[in-house]
Amino acid sequence: MGKFFDYKTNCGSFNMSFDEKILKDSINELSNEPVLRFYGWSPACISLGRNQKDSIDYDFCKKNNIDVVRRATGGRALFHDKELTYSFVCPVSFLDCGESVILSYKEISQALIIGMSEIGIKIDFPEEKKVKTNLNYCMSLSTGADLSYKGKKIIGSAQVRKNGYILQHGSVLIDLDMNIIKKLFHEPFNASEITFIKNIDNSIKLKDLVYCLKTGFENKFNQRFI
Repeated sequence: MGKFFDYKTNCGSFNMSFDEKILKDSINELSNEPVLRFYGWSPACISLGRNQKDSIDYDFCKKNNIDVVRRATGGRALFHDKELTYSFVCPVSFLDCGESVILSYKEISQALIIGMSEIGIKIDFPEEKKVKTNLNYCMSLSTGADLSYKGKKIIGSAQVRKNGYILQHGSVLIDLDMNIIKKLFHEPFNASEITFIKNIDNSIKLKDLVYCLKTGFENKFNQRFI
């Protein structure tokens, strides 16, 4: 049986620190149970990858009430606003392929694929593409840790490992303001390579999305999350 934290909306610093607390508690308790959490962001927030160079326009963020935080996980910057974020913590030994970073990404992502299919959206892993390493915005990149709908990125994930435990969290795009992305990151942005829930089915409700993704994790790992 896994532990479940139902959807809550919090500020960016709380979201990141709570994910890290779950990881730390799991390590300290030598817990064998996985922990699943869903959350949103208020106000909107930019999260920087653990080792990413800080090139954010703080004046623009302040004027537009956008928080800036740093994640424990790697990767590039993400703009968190109209999205559902998932967080999954488990021992490496919980997964069939836990020792492999890439295969563990895919194993956890299979739960997302199952969950999205429950709500009628078929997603899969993107085709192999050359990564443009000079871009700052995470959703502009396509890696083995991402999931796509009809070739367009819809979920981006990141992972960190510590003392035999994994924290993987990621963003399920519900809607996206393309103009603010351009203003925030000041770099080429190809909107045709990204999609979001409202583009696919505008009738989907957040509570139904949370329920279906939770079901996806339960079916993938054959356990209840309560």
